[in-house]
Amino acid sequence: MHILIIEDDHEIARLTEMYLQSDGYQTTVVADGNTAITTIRHSSPDLILLDLMLPSVDGFEVCKQARAFYTGPIIVLTAREDDISEVSLLKCGADDYLRKPVKPHIMSARIEALLRRTYVDVIETDNEPSHTLEINYDTFSVTLNNTLVNLTTSEFDLLALLHKNAGHTVSREDCIHALRGIHYEISDRSIDMRISGLRKKLNDDQQPYKRIKTIRNKGYLLINE
Repeated sequence: MHILIIEDDHEIARLTEMYLQSDGYQTTVVADGNTAITTIRHSSPDLILLDLMLPSVDGFEVCKQARAFYTGPIIVLTAREDDISEVSLLKCGADDYLRKPVKPHIMSARIEALLRRTYVDVIETDNEPSHTLEINYDTFSVTLNNTLVNLTTSEFDLLALLHKNAGHTVSREDCIHALRGIHYEISDRSIDMRISGLRKKLNDDQQPYKRIKTIRNKGYLLINE
C-alpha cells in the first residue's frame, strides 16, 4: 500500500516516513498544498496523511479539492483542539483525524483500520479453487489452468501491464500508454471495453469479478492467485 504524507515539518515527515516504511508501506512526502493536489492526482495513493497547517494551500482546501477526484481514505493531522475544526474536517471529506503529537502505534492502528475497511473487497479471499494465470513473455502467450488463452496483441499488452503490477492498482492512463501504436487514439471507454473482453477470455465476466477488479476512480487491479 502506498501512503502519501503531506507535511511541511521536515523532521515530522522524516520520522513518519521511517515508521510507516518499517511497517511495510510505500511512502511519498510532499511539503505544500499545491504540490499535494498534483501528487494526489498523478500517484493515486492508497491513503493520505494530511497536515492541516500547510504553506500555500492549507489542509482544509487540499482535502476539499482532492475529494473532487480522490476516493481513498484521508487522515488529517492537526494540533488544533476546537470542535469546529473537527466538524469542518469531516464535512470537507476527511475520514479520520489525529491530534499532534501523534503516537506512532495509534497512527498505525488507524491507518490499518481505514485501509481494511476501504479495500476489503480487494484483499478478501474465498475458498474457491485457485485459477492459475501464467504469461510467457518470450512467446507472448497466456495460459489459464494450463489452457492457452487466445488474445489479441493489445489484449496481451494490457494483461501484461496488469500482471507485472499484480496486487496494485493500474490507472487507465497507464493502460492507454501500454497499448502499442495507439497511445493517443484510445479513450477510457475503449480501455473499459478491452478489460471487458479480457474478463470474458479469462472466465471472469460475472460480477463480483475475481480476477480483474475495477477500483473506482483509479483503474484496474489484477489478482493473480
